[in-house]
Amino acid sequence: MVIVDSHLHLWGADSAERPWPPGRAAQAHRPEPVSAAELIDEMDRAGVHAAVLIPPSWEGDKNDLALEAAQRHPDRFAVMGRLPLEGPDNRGRVATWLRAPGMLGLRLTFHLDPWRRSLADGTTDWLWEEAEREAVPVMVAMPGALATLDHIATRHPGLRIVIDHAGTGVTERGAAAFAELPAVCRMARHENVAVKLSGLPALSLEPFPFRDLHEPIRRLLDAFGPRRAFWGSDLTRLPCRYRQCVELFTDALPGLTEEDRRWIMGQGLCTWLRWHIEAKETPV
Repeated sequence: MVIVDSHLHLWGADSAERPWPPGRAAQAHRPEPVSAAELIDEMDRAGVHAAVLIPPSWEGDKNDLALEAAQRHPDRFAVMGRLPLEGPDNRGRVATWLRAPGMLGLRLTFHLDPWRRSLADGTTDWLWEEAEREAVPVMVAMPGALATLDHIATRHPGLRIVIDHAGTGVTERGAAAFAELPAVCRMARHENVAVKLSGLPALSLEPFPFRDLHEPIRRLLDAFGPRRAFWGSDLTRLPCRYRQCVELFTDALPGLTEEDRRWIMGQGLCTWLRWHIEAKETPV
């Protein structure tokens, strides 16, 4: 089984040479930077072959470190990059977005301002049109705005959309974290929409094997099927060992076939993003 993580962050220090936007430090998962070398070490120990790098919002709209890692380690990393949404100069950039080596698509966050406002007032409508036209997939974090996403998926059936973190936020735990689960599952009727089963142990109120996650995961898999449900860790905010996040899906969840697991653990993600990976053995 080729295991591919759909959601990893790396970042550099907040410095004069590479400053973060003001006030973002409190959003960082950890106070210290996380490097590509650290992620590769963690991945090797957990048996993870490759990963999609998600440039974190607390650095601002910077893709440089993620792209550098993907270009140095093309067999381990690829990138879903951040695009600034404000300003007319960013229109038209989607047409050349995939030319950067290692870039697979866009990752957009609408749970924080100013992005939340831009989603509500329609100023991002151009983005969906361009991404659909240029066949650039998007990953979106937009809890609380699934009705808007439903409208986008309907208007742009050729746009490949992935819902981050099973449509949840990052503050609630237990059943409260899955308050929007019915709305997320209804999105499965759109064949151009998939879901990331990422960061879920951070939502659990129980230790491994996180039994309070099994039922919502099962509902998501019943709705989207294993080919449109992508495992991911969001490693830097996990409350457990990386390997336990892997084993939640490879061992602990009942009722999955080996073929189901292959799709969930990497094959579905790579197919959706058109990322061909030459599998290599990794230590466990």
